[in-house]
Amino acid sequence: MGIGSCVPHTEITNRDLENAMETSDEWIRTRTGIAKRRVLTHTKNIDNDEEVNSGSLQSLGIEAGKAALAMSGLKVEEIDLVICATSSPDNLFGDAAYIASCLECKNAFGFDLTAACSGFLFGVITAGQYLDRSGSGVKNALVIGADALTRWVDWDDRNSCILFGDGAGAMVLSSSLNNDSSSSLPGILGYSMHSRGSGNKYLALNFAGEKRHIATPGDGVDISSGGYNFITMNGREVYKFATREVPTVIEEALEAANISPDQLDWLLLHQANIRIMEIVAQRLGIPMEKVISNLSDYGNTSAGSIPLALDEAVRQGKVKKGHIVACAGFGAGLSWGSAILRW
Repeated sequence: MGIGSCVPHTEITNRDLENAMETSDEWIRTRTGIAKRRVLTHTKNIDNDEEVNSGSLQSLGIEAGKAALAMSGLKVEEIDLVICATSSPDNLFGDAAYIASCLECKNAFGFDLTAACSGFLFGVITAGQYLDRSGSGVKNALVIGADALTRWVDWDDRNSCILFGDGAGAMVLSSSLNNDSSSSLPGILGYSMHSRGSGNKYLALNFAGEKRHIATPGDGVDISSGGYNFITMNGREVYKFATREVPTVIEEALEAANISPDQLDWLLLHQANIRIMEIVAQRLGIPMEKVISNLSDYGNTSAGSIPLALDEAVRQGKVKKGHIVACAGFGAGLSWGSAILRW
């Protein structure tokens, strides 16, 4: 029904990174297809010189949600469910309920969903399960994909810090149970989802709490205080995983939708690496002219990447009503999935 997105104002280009580390614009572009990325930053309060956030993940999700709701034409009171797909929440207990409150979706329940770069796609499919059941009480849902992984990268590691950016996208979906059952209705035509925990080590953001001693009777107790390591990634293994599994999962979703690749108007992959996109498109027999990509401008925004790219394509007039888009998300978990959407 509607889509929207939001990114931070601060932009870091490859040229900027040349001044901070041993890398080059050509090296980054050639290996990833990324030219720049947006990042949430800190600024100083003029009055007391204290550092303050100049943006939050929640604020990105709120603005993306507003844009999606405006396009949908629905009133905020009509939203019954808000899902925030994120692996980097502002509040570790969850951001969805707060975002719903700020959007004044007073009749909605909300929860966070964590599936890293597959998060938005998994969130859309999850929302679809509610919308597809008459007894669920959910007629309209807002799904937000938002991440700020630049908070968790090692900026001294040139192999990983160049990849990520911050951003959010949102989509409004409505139940078609009471609508015309025409086969041309917009919606989720088919999907497929997978995960393989044995590959978790290839892309992770692990807990790294520090030991703290509590003086209780006897010898006391050693506990862990909160903290996480930087993102760790085995780029070669992730690349092999994506190029192997993503074409297959798209074919599974196409089969579920009874759609052939030549019926697709667009292919939209998680914006991780241009080489992955090229190989997946080639294996599916889809020309690059049909591949939606804004990777060059935003880098890997994790759960934000698919809705961010789709929002731009819709507003630029590329994706039009009735177009069929094959989407695929893949990443940490390891997780991967595909959904065939008719806009």
